[in-house]
Amino acid sequence: MEFNKKMLDNGLTVIHEKRDVPVTTVMLAVKYGSAYEDAKEKGIAHFIEHLCFKGTEKRNTKEIAESLEKVGGTLNAFTSEEMTAYHVKLPSKHLGLAMDVIFDIFFNPVFPEEEVKKEANVICEEIRMYNDNPRAHVMERIKSCLYESPFGMFIAGTEENVGGMTREKLIEKHRRVYSPENAILCVVGNNNFEEILKLAEDFSVSRGMNRVNEQVIKKINLKLKEKREGIQQVNIAIGFHFPKFSDKDRYAAEVFTTILGDGMSSKLFTEVREKRGLAYAVKADIGSGKNYGYMIIFIGTDKKNEEEAIRICLEEMKKMENTSLKELEEAKQQVLGSYDVDAESSNDRAVNLILEEVSGKAEDYLDYANNINKVDLEDLKKLARFEDYSCFSLVP
Repeated sequence: MEFNKKMLDNGLTVIHEKRDVPVTTVMLAVKYGSAYEDAKEKGIAHFIEHLCFKGTEKRNTKEIAESLEKVGGTLNAFTSEEMTAYHVKLPSKHLGLAMDVIFDIFFNPVFPEEEVKKEANVICEEIRMYNDNPRAHVMERIKSCLYESPFGMFIAGTEENVGGMTREKLIEKHRRVYSPENAILCVVGNNNFEEILKLAEDFSVSRGMNRVNEQVIKKINLKLKEKREGIQQVNIAIGFHFPKFSDKDRYAAEVFTTILGDGMSSKLFTEVREKRGLAYAVKADIGSGKNYGYMIIFIGTDKKNEEEAIRICLEEMKKMENTSLKELEEAKQQVLGSYDVDAESSNDRAVNLILEEVSGKAEDYLDYANNINKVDLEDLKKLARFEDYSCFSLVP
């Protein structure tokens, strides 16, 4: 594997991992997401992401899609708390086309007035879709039990916010934050680094960046319930504050979560589903970034078993203090195996390299295995000693 990284004169950070397969992912991300929004503008980063596909100064919506699809490429994007990323995956020989299109939609969208109104309706339907899905709803709402507003709010914002956003406001925000100095380009595939740098210089724009103000992230621990008709299970999310992505303890958090609730061999699956038959779905997962970190346990069960299910999950969390050396070493193998499997996907690799760069240095991802292997039993014990927790239940 060949890894390269350079900052261009215009401030754009370029990351490259060369591979010997004829497929390339080009991902261009701005270091701006929902974590930087106040309560009144919550959802603007996600709205901008949608609108960047609605035409540029030289391509309409159809031309953006057709130019890539006719060579077998795919184009998509996502918004998270600390970045918004646009990515193309296509045969490596079409790198120039991928760079042209992705830089065009990133730097030169025009936000047609009629598309702003139309897309506002689309996003409101997206918000309703997540709300209508019990599991997705509790996984979103647990954030509001772990963090005060605005960080605890849904990334897509509220229907009121989205409906009130104007073309002028959206363009002003885009022009302010979508600059080379605030962006990261990551190319994973069979291409030459010098060619990538040349294309990045050719397609970049010159645009001064205004500093983005970070919102204060305030931790809380709330226990809330919401009643809903038409569902048969109680859907429960239990949340714990955990190490940030920028903390050295994040590697212990990954091993910890794997042992506790990742897969059919995990402690939660064994105790809750296999031994007691209380649930079909039970698992643990982590969410983290440069300035936040949490772990969530999800479980769906019969309403009469709600208190028992929560109690058992908390007990299994505490029992993590008694993790054996054998369990630790097996979990490390599982984590590193997943790392290798994920590395097969150029998309996943690009995302992880950019996440590392946002929180510190992309090069740290190359030392992932060593950092996982350094995790010891005492690291896990510290994470098991929680003082409080958050809980959100959606009950029938």
